[in-house]
Amino acid sequence: MAHALITGASKGIGKCIAEELAIRGYNLLLTSRSEELLKEVSSHLSHTYNVVVNYLVVDLSNHKSAEQLYLWCKSNNFNVNILVNNAGYGLSGKFEKYPLEQNLDMMQVNMVSPIQLCHLLLPILRNQTKSYILNVASSAAYQPVPGLSIYAASKSFILNFSRGLRQELKNSNVSVSCVCPGPTDTDFIIRANVGQRGLKVAHRVNLSPQRVAKIAINGMFAGKAEIVTGFRNKISVFFAWLLPKFILEHIAQRIYR
Repeated sequence: MAHALITGASKGIGKCIAEELAIRGYNLLLTSRSEELLKEVSSHLSHTYNVVVNYLVVDLSNHKSAEQLYLWCKSNNFNVNILVNNAGYGLSGKFEKYPLEQNLDMMQVNMVSPIQLCHLLLPILRNQTKSYILNVASSAAYQPVPGLSIYAASKSFILNFSRGLRQELKNSNVSVSCVCPGPTDTDFIIRANVGQRGLKVAHRVNLSPQRVAKIAINGMFAGKAEIVTGFRNKISVFFAWLLPKFILEHIAQRIYR
């Protein structure tokens, strides 16, 4: 019996991705830091959609958490055929605003843990008839973002890793996609401590996490390499390619100052 493993699944985009897959009849393996929220989400999805939902509480800022998830899957014979690396967060402000340890924790969640999970679970994914990896990046992946420098760089890393891995696996049964959402109505901006100007911009262009999840899952099953959510975000990505970087950096710095 195949399962979908989703990180950061207790709220926001991860929770909505879990629901999208439950609607399609997939059994779910959910993980996040909050047992209370995971229990609530798991109960809702299993009763509403008649699917089997298991969860494990882990903190992916711990470098051993990915291996813990892998061993959990192995010991329970969970045949994972969908891996969704959704967990991630940002820290807004100048680089030196936060202690080094906080920045390294964010890099562990945003970059290292997805790499660990892809590496550990790839043998399981290869053993299925058809498998999918969906990595969640951001529209920030397409440009430097002063005020979110490490976050944007971490998402650029995930985007480029996903495209490279996709080519390595193009003749296999494993399809790799990367979704790059723009501003979404989640708790991201609260945890990132984004300023008032950034909040105002986000509220004007926010998509719902339900809409983002539907676009992401449809794109994943369609085998798309990159999935940019929403017309405005596609325009933004186009201009990030077109305009000189110093102009993009100036605009971003004004927003996140």
